[in-house]
Order: sequence, then C-alpha cells, then structure tokens
Amino acid sequence: MLKPARNKEKDPEGRMPLAEHLRELRNRLAKALLAIVVVTIVAAFFYMDIISFFTEPILKSVGCKESFEQLANTSTEKTCAQITINGLLTPFTLALKVSLMAGVVLASPIWLYQLWAFVAPGLHRHEKKYAYAFVATGFPLFLMGAFFAYKVLPATAKVLIEFTPFGVDNLLPLDDLLDLVTRMVIVFGLSFELPLLLVMLNFSGAITGKRMLGWWRGMIMGITVFAAVATPSTDPLTMMALAGPIWVLYFLAVAVSLVNDRRRRLREAMGPADDEASDLDLTPEDIGEVETVSASRALPEQASTDRVNGYDDVT
Repeated sequence: MLKPARNKEKDPEGRMPLAEHLRELRNRLAKALLAIVVVTIVAAFFYMDIISFFTEPILKSVGCKESFEQLANTSTEKTCAQITINGLLTPFTLALKVSLMAGVVLASPIWLYQLWAFVAPGLHRHEKKYAYAFVATGFPLFLMGAFFAYKVLPATAKVLIEFTPFGVDNLLPLDDLLDLVTRMVIVFGLSFELPLLLVMLNFSGAITGKRMLGWWRGMIMGITVFAAVATPSTDPLTMMALAGPIWVLYFLAVAVSLVNDRRRRLREAMGPADDEASDLDLTPEDIGEVETVSASRALPEQASTDRVNGYDDVT
C-alpha cells in the first residue's frame, strides 16, 4: 500500500523535505506504470486490429493481390510486395511489442498528468500558465505530424517499391515495416514541434521575433533539406507534404513572437508587474545635520551614575 506523500498541509510555495519528494516521485511513477500495464493488457486483445490499422494503407498501395506463383505465370510488369513474418517466435514478440507501444501511447494522458502533478507544485503561477499553453499546443501539433506521416506512407511505399528489379519478389517483414511506420510518425510529429520550440525560446527571452524573421531564408532552406532527408521517397510531393506545413507553422511562430515582443515592451514601459521586484536605488545620500535629542529622565538607580552626553553605563 503506497503511503500518500502529501497528507500534511501543503506549503504555498510547493516546498517539501527530500524524503517527501522521493516518496512523491515513487507514488507518481507507480501510478504511471500501473496505467501503462493496464492499457497494454487491454491493447493485447486488439493487437491484430492495431497492426491492420497501420499496414492496410501500405497494402492497398503496394500489396500483391495475387500470389508470387500467379505473378510469375503472368507477363505483367507490375511491382508489388507481400508482408511476411520470419521466425516461430516473431508473432508472439510482435504482439508484445505492438501492445506495449499502444499501452504507452494510449496511457500518455495519465502518465503525463502524473509527471505534471510532480513538477507543478514547484512552478510559479505565470510558469504554470505558460506550461499549460505549451502542453495544450504541443500535443495537437504532434498529432498533426503523425497524421501527415500516416497519409504520406502509402505514396512513399509506392515510390520505393518501384526500385525493385524486374523478376525479383519483394517481401516486407512486418516487424521492419512497423519500425519504419513508428520512425516516420515520431520524425513527423517532432518536426511539427519546431515552431513551439521557437516560441518557448522567445517567451524565455532567448531570441526575439525580429531575429527569427531575419532567419526566414535559412529556415526555409533548412526545413526543405530536413524534409528531403526525413522522407525516404524521392518524389517532391512527399517532401512538400512535410515541408509545407512546417513553413506555415514557422511563420506563425514568428508572428506570435513579434506580438509577444511588443507586449513585453509595453509592459516594461508601464513598470514592473505585481509579482516582480522594483529596481531600488542604493546610492548613499547625505542625511544632513544631526538633530540633538534631549536625554530622558534618570531612573533612581541611575541618580549617582556619571553621565556622558546624557547617557550612562546602565542604559
């Protein structure tokens, strides 16, 4: 039974002893792992549907409708491929791999919340506000990138399969195919996070929107080169499907940064905010002429004491 780490009154600034921090981390990790395990077990009953979801578009694009024997007896020059599994234990290990991947992805709201609940008490109010905005924006951006990867993969597979020499059978190992799909989804998803990273740097004061706008030629070239390397196909349409949205998101990030810079300048002109310390002038000043203060009436025990400038050793 896990002992709750915050059964006492919470510190308004989120401070707690090191032992409480470790206990809190243990509880959060246990809840996150439990959620992943539960979702993984549920996903194991549907792992075939999950595999079909990722492989069906590629099969429709490059899959062979006939067997290799039928293709060999025909004179058609059509190039196609068949998805295969190699090895006796491969189906079982593949089922575990797909179920675990689905468990981590589908349980992400829970373990991300546990991570946030552990970090949030140590953040200031304005930091929490920015964190909420970045998380709320970053997750949809990643999904947009993953969606583009899912839509681009069939066209990519069709272009790549055309490089197969005539008369050679093309076999696609299912585990390698799923690894390729996973890499493409991650690459496209993370590439859509670039504008968010630039906005975060601008909000932290590292770069300005004017400087980001001055990078536009280099950024367009860099994004184009990245799209050409990230997409395994050689056709320009697939490359533009990745580069085009990132260009748009980049200029949106520049616009947001310019607006934030303008808002920062106006705020600085109006003075410090309520939660910011004012600038203090610590230059020493002349206090002027010292005013003489009359001594207080003496106590009985001080009557016989010698005084110096109105003070004695008793006082």
